Amino acid sequence: MKGLTHIYPKVLYRNSMGYTLILTEKPSAAQKMAEALAEGPAKTVNRRGISFYRLSRKGREIVVVPAVGHLFTLKDENGAGRSKWTYPVFSVKWMPTYLDKNSAWARKYYENIEELGKKADEFISATDFDVEGSVISYNIFRFLFRREDGKRMKFSTLTASDLVDAYEHASKHLDFPQIEAGLARHQLDYYFGINLTRALTIALEHSGGYSILSTGRVQGPTLKLLKDRSVEIENFRPVPYWELLLTGLVKGVNVSALHIGDKFWEKDIAEDILKKCKGKDGVVEGVEKKEHVHNPPVPFDLTTLQRDAYNLFGYSPKQTLDVAQSLYEQAAISYPRTSSQKLPPKIGYKAIISALAKQAEYNGLAQKLLSKASLKPREGPKTDPAHPAIFPTGVRPEKLGTYQKKLYDLIVKRFFAAFGEPGISELTRAVISVNGEKFIARGTRIVRRNWMELYAPYARMKEAILPELKEGDAVAVKKIDLSGKETQPPGRYTQASILREMENLGLGTKATRAGILQTLYDRGYIKDKSIVITELGKAVTIALEKNCPEIISVELTRQIEEGMEAIEGSKMKKEVILDRAKQDLKKILERFRANEKKIGSEILKAVIEYEKTKTTVGRCMKCGQADLRIIHSRKTGKRFVGCSGYPKCVNGLPLPQQGFISVTSKPCGTCGLFILSVKQVKRRPWTFCIKCGFTHKRPDKPAEAGAGQPKRAGAGKPDGKKYPAGQTAQEGKPPKRAARKKDAETARERVESGADIIVTGTIAEKVPRLLEG
Repeated sequence: MKGLTHIYPKVLYRNSMGYTLILTEKPSAAQKMAEALAEGPAKTVNRRGISFYRLSRKGREIVVVPAVGHLFTLKDENGAGRSKWTYPVFSVKWMPTYLDKNSAWARKYYENIEELGKKADEFISATDFDVEGSVISYNIFRFLFRREDGKRMKFSTLTASDLVDAYEHASKHLDFPQIEAGLARHQLDYYFGINLTRALTIALEHSGGYSILSTGRVQGPTLKLLKDRSVEIENFRPVPYWELLLTGLVKGVNVSALHIGDKFWEKDIAEDILKKCKGKDGVVEGVEKKEHVHNPPVPFDLTTLQRDAYNLFGYSPKQTLDVAQSLYEQAAISYPRTSSQKLPPKIGYKAIISALAKQAEYNGLAQKLLSKASLKPREGPKTDPAHPAIFPTGVRPEKLGTYQKKLYDLIVKRFFAAFGEPGISELTRAVISVNGEKFIARGTRIVRRNWMELYAPYARMKEAILPELKEGDAVAVKKIDLSGKETQPPGRYTQASILREMENLGLGTKATRAGILQTLYDRGYIKDKSIVITELGKAVTIALEKNCPEIISVELTRQIEEGMEAIEGSKMKKEVILDRAKQDLKKILERFRANEKKIGSEILKAVIEYEKTKTTVGRCMKCGQADLRIIHSRKTGKRFVGCSGYPKCVNGLPLPQQGFISVTSKPCGTCGLFILSVKQVKRRPWTFCIKCGFTHKRPDKPAEAGAGQPKRAGAGKPDGKKYPAGQTAQEGKPPKRAARKKDAETARERVESGADIIVTGTIAEKVPRLLEG
C-alpha cells in the first residue's frame, strides 16, 4: 500500500492576543525548557501546589506547563462493575486519569493545563518524541485545549542548545503518524487486556475460585516462551561424556591441553587412549598463531543497555529504564527509549567529548580521543527514525545516586569506546603429541587493547597465555585426567536474554518490554533472576495452550506489531488494524467461551496453591504442626498472622494495618520465618519479621529480580531503631497491650471453614494494574 496523506483537522478553539503555550511531559522537562528558551529570567508560578513558567522570547510571551504522564486513560464506556462483567467488550472511551482514586493527584495538573489553555493562541507539544509522548499531548490538545492540531518540537536531549533548536524549528503540525500508532496501541492493549482478563476471571469463578487473573496480547506469548523453556529443562535427559585433559611442563611452565577428540561418548575409547599415554612424555608437533581483530562495541540502544546493565550490575530492565530516564531528565544523556545504534555527526562528537573532558574522572580518556586526527564512531545496524543511539551530552550530572553513577559511567565509556581503534589479540594453537595421541593447547594474549582501555572495566576479555612454543619442544607430562561429565540443559532465561528474545520475535516495543516483564513478576507468573515460571504461570499458559492457543500466539502478536509499525509509517490506517484485531479477538473469545469451564478447572488448583504460598509466613512456632498465614478478618476488618491449625492452635501475631504487605522468600536469620515487606504510599518500603521485629537496613545494591524500582539504603527500618514485632514505622512505639490482645483474639473469631481468609499480596490486590496490556 502506498503511503497515506494525513488530513490535518480544523482548530476547534482559538483565542487571539494570547501567548504561546508549550506542553511538556514532566515537571523536570518544563523547568529545563523554560531555562533554555527564556531571554532573561523565567518566572516560576506556583498554583495548586505545582509549578509552571512564564518567560519572554523575541518579544513573545511563552508559558511552559508540565503534564505528569498520561492525564487520560481508556475505560469501559459502560462502566460495568465486577458483578456485571461480560465479554467481549469493545466500547471504550478516554477518561481523565484523576477519576481513578489512586491517581487523584493528577487532577491539579489537569486543571492547571486546562485553565492556561483558555488564554493561549499558539500551542506547542514538547512531550517526548515517541508514540506515548505523542498520545499524551494529543489527548490534552483535543480534550483540554479543544483543538486537534498544533506545533511539534522534536529533540533527543534536554540540553539548552537542543531545546532552542527544537523550538526554532518546530514542525507546523502534530506528529499524526505517531499519534495514530499510539492510539491504536492503547486501544488494542485495552481490547485484549479487558477481554482476556474478564474471560480468565469468569472461567475461574465458574469453577469455584475467586481471584482476578489476567493476560495480554504480549504477556501471553512472552509467558509461553518462558513456559516452553521450563518444560525443555524439565524434560532434558543428561548424556554422559568423558574428556582427557593433559597437564605438562614446557620449559618449566605449566601447559594444559585437551585431547583432540574433545568429548568421548564411549568411556572405553577414552580409557584406551589414557592407557596408551600412561608414563609417556610428549613433544610439540606444531604451533599455529594468528591475530584476531576485536572491533569496538556499537553505541547503546535501549535493549543492549538493559542487557549489559543486568549482566554487569544486576539491574532489572525496568530499573535500567527508570535510572536512564532520570539521567535524561537531568540532560546528562540523550533520550533512552531508542532502538538506534547510530550516532549522527550533527550531535557534535568533538563538542561532547570536550565537555566530558571537564569531568575529572573522564579527562584522561577524553584526551586520548581528542588527540585523534578524526572522530568516527563504529555504528550498529539498528535504526530509529525518531532518536539516535544513547549518548552522554557532556552536561555534568548533579547529585547522582549509586545506581545513576554506575549507569552514567557505563554510558559514557560505551560512547568513548565506539570511537576507539580495534583491539588486537594473538591466538595460539599448539599440538602436543603423546605416543601418537594429539592434545591441543590454546592460548590468548591481548596485543593491543585500544578501545578496551576506553571501556574499562566493562571490556572483559580473559587471557590464557602460553609459553613461547616451537615445534620439537619437549613436554614433560605430569598427568592426564579422565573426567566424566554430562551434557547440560539449556539455561533459563534471564531478564536480559528474554528481552533479547522478545525483540527478535517482535513482541512488544523497546519502551514496553521491560514493563511487560515486570508485570509477569508482579502477577506471580514468574520469579527469580534466572527466570522460573511459577505453577500459577504454568497452569494459566498450559490451559490456554490446550484450549485457546491463539491467545498466546507469537505470530498473532507479531502481526499486530507489524500493523502498528505500518500505521506509524503512514502505510496503513488505524481503523483497518483495529477492525482486524476485533474480528480476531471475537473468534478467540468464542473458542474460549466454549472451553470456559475446562480452562477454569485446570487453573483453579494452581491458584489455590499460589495463594497459600504468597500468604504463608512459615511453620507455627507454637504448635509446630501447621503454617502461619496472613489472614484478614471479615468481622473486624483487621489483618494479622494466624495459625492454619485453628481451632486446635489459636496462635496469632499482629500486623501493621496500613500498606501493602507481601511475604518475601528471605528467611529471618534468627527464627527462620519469612521476612515480610511493607510498601506504603510516599514512604520507603521496609521489612520486618513478625517474631523478631525490624530487619537490618537494606544494603545499597540492586533490587531482587522482579522489583520495580531500585532499593535505597536504609529502607529496612525507617528511623534506625528497633521495635518489637508488629509495630509500624508510623507509630514509633509498640502496639498497646489491649491492641495485641484484641489481635490475638481475632484468630479465635475465625469460622472453621476459613471462609473469612482474604489473600494478601496476590493478584487480587493488584486490580488497578490488570488492564495495562
